Amino acid sequence: MQDDLPRLRGSAQESAHRRGGAWKVAYADFVTALMALFIVMWLMNTSKQVQQAVAAYFRDPKRFHQAGPDVEGAGLKADNSLTIDQTNVAQLKDKLEQAIHASDLGNLEKMVQISITPEGLRIELLETEQGLFFESGRPEPSPQGKRVLALLAKELGRLSNPLAIEGHTDARPYRFTGLNGYTNWELSVDRANAARRVIQDEGVRPEQVAQVRGFADKRLLDPAAPYDSRNRRVSVVVQYSGSEVPNADAKPRPAQTPSPQRPTAAPAPVLR
Repeated sequence: MQDDLPRLRGSAQESAHRRGGAWKVAYADFVTALMALFIVMWLMNTSKQVQQAVAAYFRDPKRFHQAGPDVEGAGLKADNSLTIDQTNVAQLKDKLEQAIHASDLGNLEKMVQISITPEGLRIELLETEQGLFFESGRPEPSPQGKRVLALLAKELGRLSNPLAIEGHTDARPYRFTGLNGYTNWELSVDRANAARRVIQDEGVRPEQVAQVRGFADKRLLDPAAPYDSRNRRVSVVVQYSGSEVPNADAKPRPAQTPSPQRPTAAPAPVLR
């Protein structure tokens, strides 16, 4: 009896098999379109902050992952959407201090000084006598310096505020100055520019850097001790948006009048 049933040839059987699976493709297209509809409806009813975060991801996924999403309140914090002003600068100060303390760089937190100034938030990497954040006598950051700058860049890259990067030295003259004319002026500028390159590689946008400044020993952290190693530092300033550039005579903080001291001989030039 089975011999009496019509048999399909090979090509006919393959054609029937293809027709039998066509509904799966149509169903997949329908589910995809339905999912897209739900996503659009969800975005239309979310906060502007979430919409900016989603838009930031599709504009530049790599930079979005470098900065890292931050869940707060209603949703994600969009990349470079936060503006620091005098009302919330203290929150950024606390956040940076906590980030350094919680990282494996916590043992260096005493050498990272963060303060609020009229210009904005000032972050200063203070040097030790042996050289901590920069190689001794060289403009290149040390491994510890690169790690601290990378940590700062991850947080500062989320801001819309402009940044100023400064280099400072102590009052000791630079060694070998007479050989090639290289002085504390060049060293301070080169270190500030090296710091700029590191933070831009780690998440700070190029257009976010507004200034790179070198002051040599003209703005000492401790005027009473001009040869103190802490005067050798690199500063990153988060400027208030729209703030004016301070003039050449402006000081980042009022200096205390040093008490009268007996004059001491200047130390011999050293390699820093």
